[in-house]
This record gives sequence, C-alpha cells and structure tokens, in this order.
Amino acid sequence: MERKSRVVYKDITKVENYRELIQMVESKYAKNIAYRYKKDYTAKEPEYIQKTYEETINNVKAVGTKFIELGLQGKKIILIGKNRYEWCVSYFAITTSNMIVAPLDVALPDNEIETLVKRSGAEAIIFDKKFVELVKKIKKENKKIKTLISMQDVEDKDVNNFSDILKQGKKLLEEGNKEYEKIEIDSNKMSIMLFTSGTTNLPKIVMLSQNNICSNISSIAAYVKIYPTDTLLSFLPIHHTFESTITFLYGFYSGATVAFCDGLRYIQKNLQEYKVSVFVAVPLVLETMYKKIQKAIEDKGKTKLINTISKISNILLKLHIDLRKIFFKQVLDNFGGNLRVVLYGAAPMNKETIIGYNNFGIDLIQGYGLTETSPVISAETDKEKRPGSVGLVLDNLEAKIDNPDKDGVGEILVKGPSVMLGYYENEEETNKAMEDGWFHTGDYGYIDEDKFLYVTGRKKDIIVLKNGKNVYPQEIEFLINKIPGVIESLVYLREKDSRDTMLCAKIVYDKEMLKQIEGDKTQEEYKKEIWEKVKEMNKTLPIYKRIKNITLSTELLSKTTTQKVKRYEELKKVDK
Repeated sequence: MERKSRVVYKDITKVENYRELIQMVESKYAKNIAYRYKKDYTAKEPEYIQKTYEETINNVKAVGTKFIELGLQGKKIILIGKNRYEWCVSYFAITTSNMIVAPLDVALPDNEIETLVKRSGAEAIIFDKKFVELVKKIKKENKKIKTLISMQDVEDKDVNNFSDILKQGKKLLEEGNKEYEKIEIDSNKMSIMLFTSGTTNLPKIVMLSQNNICSNISSIAAYVKIYPTDTLLSFLPIHHTFESTITFLYGFYSGATVAFCDGLRYIQKNLQEYKVSVFVAVPLVLETMYKKIQKAIEDKGKTKLINTISKISNILLKLHIDLRKIFFKQVLDNFGGNLRVVLYGAAPMNKETIIGYNNFGIDLIQGYGLTETSPVISAETDKEKRPGSVGLVLDNLEAKIDNPDKDGVGEILVKGPSVMLGYYENEEETNKAMEDGWFHTGDYGYIDEDKFLYVTGRKKDIIVLKNGKNVYPQEIEFLINKIPGVIESLVYLREKDSRDTMLCAKIVYDKEMLKQIEGDKTQEEYKKEIWEKVKEMNKTLPIYKRIKNITLSTELLSKTTTQKVKRYEELKKVDK
C-alpha cells in the first residue's frame, strides 16, 4: 500500500546549516524571548533573566569572533556543562565559526571525561566551573589542549571566563573585525561529534553534519508544530541529541522560548512558574508525575468523580466540543495551566498513562530515533497515532525491515539526509552499521499496512531460547511494568539445567505504593502478590514467553542519563 503524504504542516522553512538557521530566526523572531532562567535558583528571591533572539544571536557572533581570533577555526572543542544559556551560545558560536563541537555528559566520571577528551582530538574545552580542576589536569597531561573556558567566572590565570570572551568579542566587532562574516559553512561535513550513550563499555563517536540535524528539524516541523508563542522546559541533558535537537534547536528554529529547569525535583514548580506549553521528556518522568496526580485525586476521594467527568468529556470530544481545559483546570494547574503537548521518546509509555494525560487535555506525542539519525526516525502527529507504534517514518526518510520473520519482524533499516556520516576513526564499526546508504539501527520491529512503525526490541538484547524462538525482553518488561506497584523490571534468561533454560524477571517495586494497595507486608508477601499478577499476565503470552521465576528489589536499575537501563551492567548482577 502506497503511503499518502501525512504532512500536517506545510509552511516549513528549510535550512541546511546553522548559519542559515540563525539568519532565518534573526529575520523572523528578533524581538521574541529566546531564553528564560534564574540567575541563581537557590536564592530566596531569585532574579529572572531573559534573553531575546536578537541579543542571543549578537552574543553568538561576538563569541564566534573571539574564538576565531584565538585560533580555534577548524578545531574540535569539548562542551561540557548543565543546560544553560552559555552552553547554547557556545554551541552556536562553535558551529557557525567553522569549528567542531563535541558535547559531553556532565554525569560521566572523571576518568571517562579524560578518555573521551583524548579520543576526540579536541584543542579547547568549554566547561561548568565545577570541572575547573579536572580540565586543568587534562590540559597538563594532554598537550593538544590549548584553551580552557569556564562558563561561569572563576579566578584562575590558566582559565578564560566566558564573560570575558563575550566582552572581547564585542570589542573586536566594534573595531570592525569581519572574520566571523567571512566564514563559509560546508553543510555536509562533520560539525558535531556525539558520544553514544554508555550502553557499551567503549562509546562510539557519531559524526554528524549540520545538514543532518537541520534536515531532521524541518521534517519534525511537518509533523509536530511548535509556535513562537510556546515555552519549552529544557530538562533532559542538553548534550544528548534528543534534547539538543528537539528542545534546543527545534525550539530555536520555531522562535519559541526555552526555560532552563532548576533540576529534577523542581520540574513541577518550573512548569508552573514558566507557564510551559511544550515539555520534552522520557516516560519514567511522565509516569512518575502522573502517579502523583492520581494519588492526590485518590487522597481527596475524587477518583470516581474524575472518571465520570472524563467519560462525559470524551463524549463531547466526539461532537467536537472540547471542555477539558475547564473540566480539569485544577489538574492542569499542577503543570502550570498552559501545558498542551508533551513530546517523549527513549522507551514505551504505559497506555493508561497516555489515556490519562489525554483525558486531562494534554497531548502526548511519541518519537523514535537514535543519535546516528540526528535523532528522529519516526513520530506521531497531532492527528495520527496508533497504540503500540512509534508513529510514521519522517517524510524525507526511507525505512525498511531487513530479513523479516513470518510475523514481519526484522531489523529496522533507515536511509535519508539525517543519517550520520559514520563513526569517528572507526571504519570497521561504520561498515557494520552502513550498507549501500542504509543504516542498521540495531532495533527490531515491523511496519504495518498503514506505514506505522513498531519497535519490538534491541537486536543485541534478543534472548534466543534453546528451541530457537526469539524473545524480545522489552515487550515482556512493558507488561510487567503495568502491574500496580511495579516501577521497572529486567527480563533475562537463566539456565534451568543442562538441557533447558527459563525466563526470569527482576522486578523493582515501590514499597509505599504497595503498602497503600496491599497493606503493610513483608517483601516475601509482596513477592507472592506480584507473582500472582505475573501468572495472570503469563496467560496472555505464548508458552515460550512466560516468566518462570521472579526476584524483587527496591533498588532502581542502573541507567544512562537519558534513563535507558544499562542492561549489560544489570545482567552481571542477576543470578543466572
């Protein structure tokens, strides 16, 4: 079946590089507020700072001019820091000045930062001041590092302050320095180096061009609309391509405002005070927030009332009458009252949670992608969704299923302008991943007759049973995680005897929630209650997919900073 164009929004401006992006934004949104944040969020009465697009772009030009004078043109530059204004200005200054940016994860241990700096071949590091002693140590041991720049002021003769770089760049421009203007950007050469997210011991370095990312942004814009009047909350780690492309870059492209989150525990407060309308998140955060709201409703004895109002609201929706903002005003005020859409990815979402948010009038839109694809491969649109799928493949990409089995499941392959250039200094891995322009995602899935894409699990995570059957652990984990009181789970294979194996599950439970549901019991008693529910779940599965044994824990599974479970670490801990 041929897929008709699903593009909802047609007024899409296409740009090929960040110079074109900045010029477009400057001409359309100069007076809009680009960024909002607190000068010091720990202050009793914090000072709120806001930066217009005009001021931000002028700062980018000034910082870029100074970087060029420092001899950094064509060099690789490490960028490591929390989500902050200086990070964003530095990123644009680097990439629009013909330099290569290599963002790093602030949560990495010192020895990994040292290793990745060395592997990148960088000659400068821009950093949060908490890293000052580490980067000085790196510079001392790594003769290639010539320049250190702190995003916050520090008193150290070996370190440049970002504020001074900005002042000096402005002075150069006032004196007539035109070097920044002379720069020409090659849209298709490596401009961004991204380190894969730590699900293996040696991260690969993904090489992306500015056109890779810009082509992805314009395609996303055709599926999900962000308006110049929107405010986004920048919460996920900004070094990661999902947050970077969607919140930071797509938000910039749209002329919207980006507000910086004060930290995980302040999400709800920040949603309220900044009147956030678009939130980019991962399922774990959304499900935690939803559970808190549900608990508050239960504590007030209003569960039955909310369910009744939801039914009435859904009947009215079918008649094109939307009163959700009125019916659920008190609930929506928990999110600031303005939240209209949540974009999420990285893992499947519990169906009940999606329905719950939609009942309140908050639209949840799922996307799927990888760092190597800049990142989005597919997304739901405002109008087109299908439960269980990860949406429709973007219109400028092709996707196919490699070597599908009888159910149509095989590895997902992707081709198009947002697919990476390759892995830096790793021809062997590049050749494994790329074949005739097709990128092997390492994810298994299938495409239905209406072109909706489904992801069933990671190729490397597939459990092959002795009878030759394949089991995708994430599929079963998703079902286990729906059991009330279960936070997360890990499905794995254990040797039963020399001739047989058995599927087991390590289940992390919420003790307080189970206490409310089942009463105050021992862990063994809770295990018995959960095991009964697992057995009920087993009845819905083929025999070879059924869980034969469970263990319980209150300790959360190890994760990357984007909340992906580090399966290789967890599998070392389980009893096999």
